[in-house]
Amino acid sequence: MADALAHRLTELLTPVVEGKGLHLEGVRTTRAGRYSVVRVLVDLPDGPGDLDLDALGPVTAAVSAALDQADPVRGRYTLEVSTPGAERPLTTPRHFRRAVGHRATLTTAAQTLTGTVTSADETSVTLDVDGTTHTVAYPDVTAAQMVVTF
Repeated sequence: MADALAHRLTELLTPVVEGKGLHLEGVRTTRAGRYSVVRVLVDLPDGPGDLDLDALGPVTAAVSAALDQADPVRGRYTLEVSTPGAERPLTTPRHFRRAVGHRATLTTAAQTLTGTVTSADETSVTLDVDGTTHTVAYPDVTAAQMVVTF
């Protein structure tokens, strides 16, 4: 049931989010007692850069209006619109392109690398690890995530 609702919400909200110049990363729904929580993750469409949190206001208003009009969620719910987060997993070429200029950890069967993502295309990602360049094909990546350093 939750998967069907998440699918319906994704179909409903994708054009709404794209209309605000952002990418719909995902929709998750959970029950909290008698209420539901609808979590909508948005991001920049592609490439490096940071999503300005001020951009969440207009997209939140648009998502809320679309949900009010279509009324796909039964009962009361809480709407949360946010970004994937600073230490998000990297699972698609778009994720890796978004990570260019940021630190990430990539794990392959042979090694774990932590460095700065210098480039990413449709087939591989390149990291600078302490001055040494490593290019890794996506099928070789078993896990990857952004890393925040202070």
